[in-house]
Amino acid sequence: MQNEETTKTRFSEEELQEFKNIIIEKLGKANQDLLLLTDAYTNNSEADTNDTSPTFKVLEEGYQVLSKEENSRLASRQIKFIKSLENALIRIENNTYGVCRVTGKLISKERLRIVPHATLSIDAKLLQVKKK
Repeated sequence: MQNEETTKTRFSEEELQEFKNIIIEKLGKANQDLLLLTDAYTNNSEADTNDTSPTFKVLEEGYQVLSKEENSRLASRQIKFIKSLENALIRIENNTYGVCRVTGKLISKERLRIVPHATLSIDAKLLQVKKK
């Protein structure tokens, strides 16, 4: 089996369909998460603090700013993740999915099941880490 995967140059239609299903499922969850994050940093209908003491109001407003900044940062990362998943779907349609962009060999199925938007094999990723 290991030998067969190292000589293959692309995944079969059935394998690509499996990965497509995984990606579509992750994409749905990622879009839901993005909606929650976006609502969290754009929502202005939070409980008003006008009736609390000035000290608590300053502390709470500071916390809200930090929380909104963090949610904004997380939303930005989520958008990048969604784009990576969408690009993986394009690679499936182009029959280039699962091919390492450094080595040109197939990325292992195990890696793609865990990180379906991966464009690097483990070997290429390890080389990249060693260079840093």
